[in-house]
Amino acid sequence: MTTVQFNVPTREEVAPVNQAIFDNLQKALSFVPNLYATIAYSENGLARFLAYQNAKTSLSNKEKEAVNLIVSQVNECIYCQSAHLVIGKMNGFTDEQLTDIRKGKSENPKLNALVNLAADITKNRGNASDDHVNAFFEQGYTTENLVDLILQVSDKTAMNYLHNLTKVPVDFPLAPSL
Repeated sequence: MTTVQFNVPTREEVAPVNQAIFDNLQKALSFVPNLYATIAYSENGLARFLAYQNAKTSLSNKEKEAVNLIVSQVNECIYCQSAHLVIGKMNGFTDEQLTDIRKGKSENPKLNALVNLAADITKNRGNASDDHVNAFFEQGYTTENLVDLILQVSDKTAMNYLHNLTKVPVDFPLAPSL
């Protein structure tokens, strides 16, 4: 059986609409992340995904990063774990806090409830224990936050699955090796 090799497409290999997005990413980030470039195999996929990923949410950037990191940990996605360790630090997490989140916990009770529920939702494909759901609400989260949490889990799961299948190289600057 032959294993399919996925190459990261270059700017010249993607549709013109994606070339423009590559240019914008290059300006904003100084590079085009390999996983975003891989989405550009789909003429419409990259724009659609970025719009979804960048949509407004009731979760703070720090909460989103905690969710992104625990979901990537549960889904065993090295690419996204590497990226969200870097982005987590940019959002004010310490190395110790990021290690705790990867272990499914936080010293902050509100963040702990969020991380536990996100992990449970991910492990159980949308199902979660009543204890985790109740703890989430007891920490002051709302049904709006719950919906946004599920949308964040789905965003990150899509990226995790894409990397786990394609295994494109991790290219995030300053990413720790995992």
